[in-house]
Amino acid sequence: MSKPNDTKEQISHVGSPKLEPTAPASADVENPTAEEAGAGVTTGILRRWKREGLLRKGSLALRGLAFLFSVLALIIMASNKHGDWMNFDRYEEYRYVLAISILSTLYTGAQALIKVQELSTGKFLFPQWTSALFDFCGDQIAAYLLISAASSAVPLTNKMRESQDNIFTDSSASAISMAFLAFFTLALSALVSGYKLSTQSYI
Repeated sequence: MSKPNDTKEQISHVGSPKLEPTAPASADVENPTAEEAGAGVTTGILRRWKREGLLRKGSLALRGLAFLFSVLALIIMASNKHGDWMNFDRYEEYRYVLAISILSTLYTGAQALIKVQELSTGKFLFPQWTSALFDFCGDQIAAYLLISAASSAVPLTNKMRESQDNIFTDSSASAISMAFLAFFTLALSALVSGYKLSTQSYI
């Protein structure tokens, strides 16, 4: 026969609910604190500044290369005069290459100076949206003119080299190659300018 006290203890044990440990309160992801929101905004701004800095430096490097190639094309073609039929100015295609090389040199040189001034002082000569639009249009026009001039001179040079391969045809081919390289760098610069234009705020 069991004792009354034992019966009470068993009833008490059966009737009492089991207490399970509660999980710690998790952080509210949907509603971050003011400190977390501020840190996220600061990180986003720093990333944007870093990206814009890289784009400006990349744009300057591409325009510097385009300026170098344009100057080389100009010098090589302008000095390609060896008497009689071996004078570049006797051929319309080569005069076209020289003229476009001059325009490309002036454009890329001015753009490189502007970008150096912006990087060194942190100030813009024109509103950023206007500058991005001008860069995009200018790069595309200059690149189109370069590829047009170089492409027009290639058939003439190939025809000459079939009969004679001398310093005149070699110099012409070198100038055309520099024009092609200037085109490639300006085409890449146009892509960078297009990206910068697409990320500008219109407000």
